[in-house]
Amino acid sequence: MSGYTSCVMTLALVAGVAGSLAAQTAPAPISVEAVRPGVYFVKGGSGANTGFVVGTKEVVLVDSKMSEEASRAVIAEVRKVTPNPIRAIVLTHGDGDHVNGLGGFPAGVPVIAHEATRRDMEAAFKDPKLSALAPYLPNDTATRSISIPGARIDLLHFGPAHTSGDLIVHLPQQKVAFVGDLLFVGRDPLIHRHKGGNSFGLVQTLHKMLALDADLFLSGHADPLTKADIKALAASIEDKQAKVKALVAGGRSLDEVRTAMGVAAPAAGAGAMRFPSLVEVIYQEISERK
Repeated sequence: MSGYTSCVMTLALVAGVAGSLAAQTAPAPISVEAVRPGVYFVKGGSGANTGFVVGTKEVVLVDSKMSEEASRAVIAEVRKVTPNPIRAIVLTHGDGDHVNGLGGFPAGVPVIAHEATRRDMEAAFKDPKLSALAPYLPNDTATRSISIPGARIDLLHFGPAHTSGDLIVHLPQQKVAFVGDLLFVGRDPLIHRHKGGNSFGLVQTLHKMLALDADLFLSGHADPLTKADIKALAASIEDKQAKVKALVAGGRSLDEVRTAMGVAAPAAGAGAMRFPSLVEVIYQEISERK
């Protein structure tokens, strides 16, 4: 087993610990923004940004925050907007900051996700600290359209990207898409190789997103974005891929690639563990192709 692979596997095991430490930091209060008629973007509370879609008779939520408390706060915000019942929760992927709040929802609520996301959640929920979430495993893994009165919701999967099970929640009538962790701003995207993620797949997904009939993109970790932001992110990743490819072709080692690309090497000691950087992920992907 390579040191890189060992690092990734170890990080997968400690992800729950990292989530617990993050949860100890007081989150910002929940805030809700109506970004389009019937479409609401939720920030604050523990975990990633979420949202909900209000139809004339039902509501569909996107992602579930990281704690029961935060999810209950989201439900309270939904009730300020509408008394309509919750039809389903759609998960963009299986990271804890998007799914660990499922316990705050009523038992039996339909949960929709990609089949790869269900597998990731099954593995995560074997942790005794998360075992209470097992009843909330996705019970619907079909990639399709959901029609509720007053809204059409397309669930799109373009292949491995951030993980192997990323879903885009596209609302063609409102020209909006919830994209989970497919879009980061101000920092490199995170690729979860241990969940089947792939940087080249992410670039392909970004280009396919540009073809969507949408002009507003709601990310798990950014303010609302536009296609200009998607183009900039795709170009940034492609630039790094080209540079790393040239360095690998020149016989450079991972340490040499890190130095050339301005990426710090992992510090020694368990307390310094981190997810591999985008450059390191690209290096590994290119090296595996040789």
